[in-house]
Amino acid sequence: MASGLFRNLVLHLTNFRSPLLRAAVPSVAAAFALQTAVAVPSIYVQSERFFDASGAVTFLSVTLLSLYLPSLRVRTAASLAGIPKPPFPNLFAPGVGNAPHWRQLALSAAVVFWSVRLGSYLFRRILHEGHDSRFDRIRGSPARFAGAFFGQAVWVSLCLAPVIAINAVPPVVLAAVPFGVADALGFGLFAGGFAFEIIADWQKSRWSREREEKVHDEQFMSRGLWSRSQYPNYFGECTLWTGITTAAAGVLVTAPGQLGLGLSGSVPVKLLTVALSFVSPAFVSFLLLRVTGVPLSEKKYDAKYGDRKDYQEWKRNTPKFFPKLF
Repeated sequence: MASGLFRNLVLHLTNFRSPLLRAAVPSVAAAFALQTAVAVPSIYVQSERFFDASGAVTFLSVTLLSLYLPSLRVRTAASLAGIPKPPFPNLFAPGVGNAPHWRQLALSAAVVFWSVRLGSYLFRRILHEGHDSRFDRIRGSPARFAGAFFGQAVWVSLCLAPVIAINAVPPVVLAAVPFGVADALGFGLFAGGFAFEIIADWQKSRWSREREEKVHDEQFMSRGLWSRSQYPNYFGECTLWTGITTAAAGVLVTAPGQLGLGLSGSVPVKLLTVALSFVSPAFVSFLLLRVTGVPLSEKKYDAKYGDRKDYQEWKRNTPKFFPKLF
């Protein structure tokens, strides 16, 4: 009963006139609420075990929330009016009745597949290794540790911005936008980037397992995709988010897309829409290349292998990010 009242209150307080705000505000609030719920016990026991897993769960939850928000609002309104609540949409019949449009399902599914795959991979890794060296200097500081969870909530919110915006557009409006170049390019980039990331992580996991089993005595990974790029997993990550954003932005700048978001459709507003959409892959790239991913990994590996000639040669001959073709 209490949870139902709280849900109704939240939906009422976020029932803005703007379709974009109606979707964005509760979605972003959910991201920060979920991260806070995991941060409190994690800070108390000084453990990062559930940090990456909570990020994946937050991506998954916020995506599904944005997809189902229109139905939740309709069902809440029906309940308050004392009339029968309509059923939840049938996700296997896109475009029928109150079901989401196929683009909304496809982009949401892309995030779901990515979050489940990466979250499970990172969770298995930390269970195996027992700790994450990224947190060695911050887990003992409540403020800095809390900052990591806050940053993860920001990461989720910015990355999902294009998907949240697409899910805010009424399906009937999206149906007026035909399949186009942006769709093909966007979903192609996502598929390629997702595959690249999966293969890179699989190769690294197999290499680590073989090293533990004494199959080889190599000190650092330089096989497969790791011979083409120093950080092929990060390249795949940035590419897949660029694909998701491309597919979403290609629709959001159309006249129906602007109308569905309650925007004017003027050229400056369309340009702003594209710019804000691409904050998603830009933030991912900045985070991985300048803040957490590459800087921390490079510092650790340079300290361990910096005096080795084979390591120096690998760094000198292997691109840091964009893979070499030959």
